[in-house]
Amino acid sequence: MCVMEESSSKVLTVPNVISLARLCLVPVYLVLLFGGHSIAATIVFAFAAATDFVDGQVARRTNQVSNLGKLLDPAVDTTLMVSGVIGAFAIGGLPLWIMVLIFAREVFLLIGGAVLLRRFDIRVPVIYPGKFATTFLFFGIAGLLLGEPLVPGLGWCDASWLPGFNTAWASWGIWSVYVGLVLQIGVTIYYCVVAARMIGERRTVCTKAAS
Repeated sequence: MCVMEESSSKVLTVPNVISLARLCLVPVYLVLLFGGHSIAATIVFAFAAATDFVDGQVARRTNQVSNLGKLLDPAVDTTLMVSGVIGAFAIGGLPLWIMVLIFAREVFLLIGGAVLLRRFDIRVPVIYPGKFATTFLFFGIAGLLLGEPLVPGLGWCDASWLPGFNTAWASWGIWSVYVGLVLQIGVTIYYCVVAARMIGERRTVCTKAAS
């Protein structure tokens, strides 16, 4: 059973400042990328992605977990993920289907989480494999943005929309993206199962209370 962390209503905390700083790096990364400075853009993106765990760790270790932080941290991660995927797709490093899949998952979790919270007052706790998935995706996207070094494809198929599995050379980052995708799909299924169980338990409690 997961233990819910106590949180405060404070706004100006060190973890929240870190999250906002990471958020401010997103437009910097986009300007650099579309301005033709791919290496600088990759460095900025990689730094913002690498500090993903910092705000959360600081919040827990210094007892500065806040209501705003619980919303801000995943919002920044989502914004960074979306901007990274858009950038990787724009420079031709990421197939369209992967971008659509990642976007669809983000929208599904966003809407699903809002419905669970609004209708059932339920919040499904984040699990570490979900963080691992995000880390693999961030790492892979950084590799795709950098573009080097390229590695030979496995040659298992001729499909152009499966970089790494076809015969063409591809960025090493695509393999990290694939691992992240597999983990994300597994974590999403887990969240759905847990959410269904929590809804059932909530309805059982409500039924007993009404009787």
